[in-house]
Amino acid sequence: MTIVQGFLLAVPTANRQAYVDHATEAVPMFKQYGATRMVETWGDDVPEGKINDFHGAVLREANETILFSWIEYPDRATYDAAVTSIRADPRMETMAPPPFDGKRMVYGAFDVVIEDGAGGPMSYVDGFVLPVPDANRDAYFDMARAASVVFRDHGVTRYVEGWGSDVPRGKATDFYRAAHAEDGESIVFAWLEWPDKATRDAGMKAVSDDPRMKTPPADMPFDARRMIFGGFAPILDA
Repeated sequence: MTIVQGFLLAVPTANRQAYVDHATEAVPMFKQYGATRMVETWGDDVPEGKINDFHGAVLREANETILFSWIEYPDRATYDAAVTSIRADPRMETMAPPPFDGKRMVYGAFDVVIEDGAGGPMSYVDGFVLPVPDANRDAYFDMARAASVVFRDHGVTRYVEGWGSDVPRGKATDFYRAAHAEDGESIVFAWLEWPDKATRDAGMKAVSDDPRMKTPPADMPFDARRMIFGGFAPILDA
């Protein structure tokens, strides 16, 4: 099963190019240890929520922008070996200091349960983080598989949903706090890949209007009020 390591972080807006340079420098090392893809996306349409949102997830400050990013691995064994090897790699000591506050970086690993679509040229991403009761895992992914058909019908080129399998607790921030997760809930990390923002804007409206998406709140296998989401523009796809 494919596994993805997901990240949320806040980067000073003025440090955008410095962040791209920092991430680009790291690509060869991650690829050497088995990563198949590394994607960094820059916040573009990231709304504030009533309960929680990406801004609160990373304790964003006024001069910062949200990043939603992920690294893909072919299987759990490769991911586990890569984490150990990267931590021990001497290149980690020689890289320039990261141009963001690493104490507020949110990260974790997720088993990919749904991967619908082969992807293709991508210039926009919608990212999602949400808590799902463990008892509702199968019901949630049944619902997500049905939703993926609708999204693909309206322009999404790749639809991915992952279930938290190695999601650590953090001192300042973490995925559980981001999603206001309760006891007995796990984190879902998901994203949609679009060919461009115009297709995304039209597609999101079409999905919202599609009768196949009209699920009564009582039948939802998770608390949608605690789902955080936003639109992002890729700044690195390697």
